[in-house]
Amino acid sequence: MRFLSFFAVATLLCACASGPVVPDWQMNAKSSIERATAAYLSGNDWVEAQEFASARSAIASTGQITLMARLELIRCAGRVASLVLDDCSGFDKLRADAAAPERAYADYLAGRAQPQDIALLPAQHRGVLQPAPDPAAAVAGIDDPLARLVAAGILLRSHRASPALLALAVDTASAQGWRRPLLAWLGVQALRAEQAGEAAEALRLRRRMDLVQSAKP
Repeated sequence: MRFLSFFAVATLLCACASGPVVPDWQMNAKSSIERATAAYLSGNDWVEAQEFASARSAIASTGQITLMARLELIRCAGRVASLVLDDCSGFDKLRADAAAPERAYADYLAGRAQPQDIALLPAQHRGVLQPAPDPAAAVAGIDDPLARLVAAGILLRSHRASPALLALAVDTASAQGWRRPLLAWLGVQALRAEQAGEAAEALRLRRRMDLVQSAKP
């Protein structure tokens, strides 16, 4: 199951299946990152915190700030996908020593990427920053579901979210069974329906949210 929207885990940790035996720290970090991301998307904060701490410890043992910066960005990407649009404070502490692609991706997550940043972003995200009548088309073209939700979150943050984009985000989270982002995106849909005076639709969406909330993380 693919979780990471910045780089694949193996790429992130410089692992190579055809090369030498992978060090234990890489294997441990890879497993912990995957479990932390899955736990967060399912709404299990305790497991996410424990697994993230394990991944951080494994990477810290290498002293490689670039890898630590990427780990923090992966964590923040999961939050953007779930519409938790806080500052990426973990990365901010490392920003001075981060490379240009990491800084560009951090700015992208914060909704303040500049045109010169586009070439530095992962290929699947570049089209999101291009002007388009409906950016939902660019987001729909992203294969990885988490990357798709991240892109949708950035467009919402930038006040460019159309009804089609909201529906795409809801469908993506629903198909993956990702409880946290599904609730967040359904909440946005419900709020817009209420603001538009569509009471019946808002109630339908709230009932759907109740069903999701009844699931245990």
